[in-house]
Amino acid sequence: MKQITFEKSDYEQWKELAVQSLKGKPFDTLITTTIEDIDIQPLYIEGGNANFSSIIREQKTNAGWTIAQGTYASNGAEWVFKVQESIEKGNEAIVYDGWKQMEWDETSLEKASELFTKYPIHFINIRKDDPILHVFNRIPEMNRKSVNGFIQTEQWNYADKFPNLRKAGADLWDIHHEGADAVTELSIALAKAAHLSNDAESFEMFAANFYVRFAIDTHFFMEIAKLRAFRVLFHAFAEAYGVKNYPPVQIAAVTSLRSFSKLDPYNNLLRAGNEAFAAVLGGADIITVHPHDVLTGPTNSSIRYSRNIQLILKEETHVGKVADPAGGSYFIEQLTKELVEKAWELFIDIEQNGGLNAFIASGRLAEQMDKRKAETATAKKALIGINVYADSVAEIAEDWSGIKAFERIASPFEMLHKQTAYDQPKTVLLNFGTLKDYKPRADYVTGFLSTGGIQCEWSPSFVNAAEAIDWIHGKQVDYAIICAKDDIAQTVVNDFLNRLPEEMIVDVAGKFDNNVTNSWTAKGLNGFIYKGQNILNKIESILNKWKGEADHE
Repeated sequence: MKQITFEKSDYEQWKELAVQSLKGKPFDTLITTTIEDIDIQPLYIEGGNANFSSIIREQKTNAGWTIAQGTYASNGAEWVFKVQESIEKGNEAIVYDGWKQMEWDETSLEKASELFTKYPIHFINIRKDDPILHVFNRIPEMNRKSVNGFIQTEQWNYADKFPNLRKAGADLWDIHHEGADAVTELSIALAKAAHLSNDAESFEMFAANFYVRFAIDTHFFMEIAKLRAFRVLFHAFAEAYGVKNYPPVQIAAVTSLRSFSKLDPYNNLLRAGNEAFAAVLGGADIITVHPHDVLTGPTNSSIRYSRNIQLILKEETHVGKVADPAGGSYFIEQLTKELVEKAWELFIDIEQNGGLNAFIASGRLAEQMDKRKAETATAKKALIGINVYADSVAEIAEDWSGIKAFERIASPFEMLHKQTAYDQPKTVLLNFGTLKDYKPRADYVTGFLSTGGIQCEWSPSFVNAAEAIDWIHGKQVDYAIICAKDDIAQTVVNDFLNRLPEEMIVDVAGKFDNNVTNSWTAKGLNGFIYKGQNILNKIESILNKWKGEADHE
């Protein structure tokens, strides 16, 4: 065995074999274009790829990350108790979201002040009238250097008294949830850094006070590359100021809620785990994982699950012992390089064309969100439990007021489920031929309708239209979908439409040529259900037509 050698294959040989296996499809079908307009290739090789590991390791002085889980409470006393409890169970930082303020008593403020000198604090959405700011008044001057982390607030009188607390950052949470892609987030982070650095006495003082907070979405490799790309970009940003040695920027990562859903919320656990691991591999310094039911109000169990995601990643993967765990991967390095180039170009464009406010006012973020919604509506981007493998009887709970409202891709599907929860058309699938003839389309239609909460009944196997009409008789069917292979459908649809029960809505599963389509619609066919169709528009049109007929009756 030791004598055996293998001839080294090159890219062209691999490509030739790939083309043969595609059986006539072009090689380009293996290339995926992301929303950032980056082509993901089927194979990456060493030649031509950059390696940014040295830059990234210089900026990330410590391997690993800080577990910074949020605390949810109704008052200060409960909050302090839960913070202490979470730290005992593995949390390593104090996270507070001031979106929903709480009442505090003197004892709780005093206990909190002791905690602030022992653990890093990460405060977001803090208004100047938030009672939690009174905690800082109680910290003795000699202990104030022990307070570290970051705080997101404005016009805070005590800010300068805590020199190790970062107070000027780029928080990309809102931008992310308005639709921004990775390139846009990176360029806006630089634009905010440029604004803040111009107001600072020196670049070094700015960097020591600066932090960046990224939301991490479900595109695993893109999110890894996004965090790596920021460190490379900030290095270039510092060099543009003529600075080579500067305090490392803290990168806080928080799991995105843009793809979270109230439909089958346990799938959010998988999304959060995927996002957290991407943040780890991307080199985040601080990571927060949202509970899977945070949209409707977290429970003790969901808080424990979210905390354990990070604990398991730390204890089981050992990836926290490496400064740049993704470094050296040809794919990740190339993806990082493309993000760096595109983000720097957009950053320069933003600076030269009116700045950040002008960019946001341009509507570019809305365009990106519309594109994301379109990809989800057509199932080009699959979201498990939302537009694929959906539960037709999923319950939709009300939104929780403890978190800032934001736009989510799943919201339109949740609205459909609310519409159909208590009233929907009586729906049947009319199956023609043998099981193997109709099952693929019947399965697809069932899943398609489930995304809007519509339940359907499968018919027996029919040979002809007459059998289907007899079976429907007396069932008070509102909506029917004919499921059959193309050749069988073309033999039964015309006959069925000639016998069509009055005011029944009928669709056919599949796509057909224009002549067939026009012929059937002229005879009363409503339309078709097929892959790539806009699911939301189709289901809404079905419901609207059904409700219109019901009102007419």
